[in-house]
Amino acid sequence: MKPIRSLPALSGLLLLLLLTALPALAQSLYNAERFQALTSDRRAIAVGDSLTVLVFENASASQSADTVTEKSSGINVGVGANARNYSARGSVGDESTGKGRVQRSGRLAAQITVTIAEVTANGDLRIAGKQHIVVNGETQLLQLAGRVRPADVSDTTTIASTRIADAEITYVGDGMLADRQRQGALTRFMNWLGL
Repeated sequence: MKPIRSLPALSGLLLLLLLTALPALAQSLYNAERFQALTSDRRAIAVGDSLTVLVFENASASQSADTVTEKSSGINVGVGANARNYSARGSVGDESTGKGRVQRSGRLAAQITVTIAEVTANGDLRIAGKQHIVVNGETQLLQLAGRVRPADVSDTTTIASTRIADAEITYVGDGMLADRQRQGALTRFMNWLGL
């Protein structure tokens, strides 16, 4: 009869078998929140993903008002005495006409890549981003924020700005050209006085 192996050798073998079985207890690589099938589009759907917004905004407003008022009054007084006849006549009138028109329009076309900041409870995506452009000392700042439905995101991870709910789009410029477009201090004071 062969000698029985020593207990330390058997415990080492048993330990080796247990260590090879441990990876089966590790966490899965599958993440249900970020899973996309191999045949699906690679759309932006999670916090931190980038999304390109195609900004095409046209806004116009027009208002006009016409007012015409007219008021007239008259007084006639007459006195007669045999051969002499005295009379007096008077009239008062007031007329005014007013017209006014306000018209304003604006157009903005741009592209900006934003980041998904939050996925709301109903699955909507909160987006936010900004873009600074400096050309010859002129600074242009475009900021965009809003809420997007994932179904509105195209397979190229773009979305039109008209499909953004609660959209906040800000486009401002700063520099010599922007300064030249502002009214001077004297003009602003005269406007304040109503002159």
